[in-house]
Amino acid sequence: MGLSNKKIAVLFESDFYENEIFYYKFRFQEEGIDLRFLTRLWGQERLTFYGHEHKIPMECGESFENISDEQLKTFSAIIVPSGIVADRLRYTETVGKLPPACEFMRRAFQEKSIIKGIICHGMWLMSPIIEVVRGRRVVVHNNLIGDAKNYGLQYIDQDVVVDQDLVTARTGNHCYLLAQTIIKML
Repeated sequence: MGLSNKKIAVLFESDFYENEIFYYKFRFQEEGIDLRFLTRLWGQERLTFYGHEHKIPMECGESFENISDEQLKTFSAIIVPSGIVADRLRYTETVGKLPPACEFMRRAFQEKSIIKGIICHGMWLMSPIIEVVRGRRVVVHNNLIGDAKNYGLQYIDQDVVVDQDLVTARTGNHCYLLAQTIIKML
């Protein structure tokens, strides 16, 4: 348990890719890492979200909305997972106001000591705050290559790409590569 002093957050919402999320749950636990799932709780104590493929329920009771700067700095890595999670998290009630998940990620990108992992369609969450990743080397799902280029990103045709504190992976099926790379960086 060499990494028992490390803490990783995975942003969470419905339509999560079950294989990816369950892989993180077990793989990071093997290293002794304190894994947290963070979401927008909409004033609730807990919410149950359902997976995309098998509709498996998973409960979440931690929010990223009220995390202080000091609490944010306790995370070693923050992962934006694959699938529709990022699209759901970029919802905002007020046009012109950033979604809370985007505000959280903007703050995370200000902390260079925190590894940011973005996989597959997770880059969608960055679209309202693209300035935090513009010019960076990334890989995204093949369906988002045009988006990445329009965001001003340098698309690299590899399964996983590291650019300083940013680790990106091609698809949810590459979650093992993302996790492996983050573990090595820690």
